[in-house]
Formats: sequence, C-alpha cells, structure tokens
Amino acid sequence: MFWRGGTYVLRAIMALGVVLGLVLLTACGNESAGEVTGVPSDSPVASAATIGRADAEAVFGTLKGLDDAWKREDCAEIGRLTAWAESTLGRRACEAGRAAPSVGGYGDAEFFLPATGDDEDGAWFVALARHPKPAYFVFVQEDGGWRLGAGPIPVVGDAPELQGEVEAAGQEPGSALRAKLTPTRHVAFLTDAAGVSGVRFASGDPMRALLAELVRAPARVRPDRLTTDVRLEGPARALALPGGAALVFHVLRVVFTQKPGSGRSTLAHPRYGAADVRSFAGDSRPGEITGSELVFLATEVSKDNRMRTVAMRRVLADIAAGDSE
Repeated sequence: MFWRGGTYVLRAIMALGVVLGLVLLTACGNESAGEVTGVPSDSPVASAATIGRADAEAVFGTLKGLDDAWKREDCAEIGRLTAWAESTLGRRACEAGRAAPSVGGYGDAEFFLPATGDDEDGAWFVALARHPKPAYFVFVQEDGGWRLGAGPIPVVGDAPELQGEVEAAGQEPGSALRAKLTPTRHVAFLTDAAGVSGVRFASGDPMRALLAELVRAPARVRPDRLTTDVRLEGPARALALPGGAALVFHVLRVVFTQKPGSGRSTLAHPRYGAADVRSFAGDSRPGEITGSELVFLATEVSKDNRMRTVAMRRVLADIAAGDSE
C-alpha cells in the first residue's frame, strides 16, 4: 500500500570469496547480465506485514519522543525506541555523550506499506519525509513494538516513484535475489581498489567517492599504519519497484584500525580528533585506535543489476583505544 502523509585491506580470503561468488551469481561476471542465480546466506531481505495508515502515522510520530529522549540523554528510552542499526548507534553514542541527532522535526511523510509476509526479521515499513529535506526512515517491529531501525537517510539522488500498492521485493523472485545481493556487492566494490569484482557505479555516485576516500586513507596518515574493513550491518529490507527493480535499505560498517609506524609508540596523524576519541574511548592520545562508521543506504537496483545510490547517511558509531604493540 502507498500513503502520503597503512594498506587498504579486507582479508584476502573474504575478498576472493565475494568476488568468486559474484562471478557465479552473475552471467560471466557481466554487471548487466540480468537475472542472478544464487543468494548469499548472510544478507537476508526481510518480509513485511501489513500495517494501516493510521498506525504508520502514529509510529512516525514517535520520532518526537525519540528526539526528546536524545535531548534528555535518556539512553534507556533511546534503546526502547530504536532497533537494528539505530539501536547500535544510539546506545553507544548516548553512552559517550555525543551530540543528539535531530529526528523530531521531520514531516509531510509518504508511507510505503508492503503487503503481508512472514520472515524471521519481522515486520517493517518505510516513510519518506519531505520536510525539512527529503529523507527515508525504516521502522521495524521488534519485541511487539514498532521502533526506528534506520533514519533519517537523506536523499542524495532522485527518489524513485512509487504509486499504488507497494510490495516487498521478496514477493517477486528475481527482484528478491537482486535485493539480497545488493549489500554484499557494496562490500565487494568498497574492498576492491583494482576493480576486479565487476561491480560498478556510475560517475558521480557517492559510492565512488567513498571508495576513493578509502583507497587514499592510508597515505594520509603516514607514517602511521591504517587498515580498512567493510562489513554488513544486519539484514537488508527492500521494496519492489516497477520493471523488476528494487529499492534496498541496508547498512554498512566501515572499520578503520590505525597503529603507530615502526619505532613509534603514539600516532602521528590520528584519523579522529581528540574530542571524538576522548568521548568514546576516554583517552585522547591512545597508542592505537579502531574507529567504526555506519553508512546507511537506500540503493536502487535495476533488473539488469545496475545500482544507484538514492539516499545515504554516514555517522561515527564508535572508537576503541588500545596500546601500541
């Protein structure tokens, strides 16, 4: 239903597995090969259960309560009102005394309420708020209540038009397979500086800028050593689009581990500022740091497997400190 209201690294064996898997899942590795023929087990796409307009509007209204909880630094209430990636992010950020995100001022929302389905990841729906700027919100049902799972995810491209009844991508087999592959294909792209995986994004897409940043990151902190890892953060959720396409909502975790260079005991060029390190780790000058950033995404994937970033939000999720070896 529709309503308006030092080295760039991923462990070699993992990268090889992703690349080989993509080659098998696409026709001869061709990015435009059309139908895929397999599904990675670690990237499920959740189904959704029917929710009515009034209930969806009421759930969207809980953003005001979440905003108030952030202003009060009420970590327990933030945990009660969030799930999925927002729960992970909110819990750690609240404990660290981070600045409150603003979520209560969004309005003029459209609700995308997928048809009935059952899945171990539970029910969910999507809201697209038009005010003050377009942004997606994904709400999920957990422990008998509706919670914010991801959002706001600001729109950075043209949002696809959705009219009439909306279905989860899982209702159409081909669309479901492409949606399930989308997060893993992002990991392959962002950990493949040589471009051998065959995953592509068009010029100007934010994913290309992110890849370029990750590739350049080690050189910017020399003589420190910096390694980078990209991981999946929970399940993807996807809406079916006309023509066999899908709009996939998913989250990536980008992990930076920085250690002093040879002969040094402290970092020469810390990736994160002293205030950020102190708020999360309690130490502004640790021997080494591991920073985690969450990248919230809404990705349109076409029937021929072309991907386009529709919405994106990137936020610092955690910093852990350690002693240099």
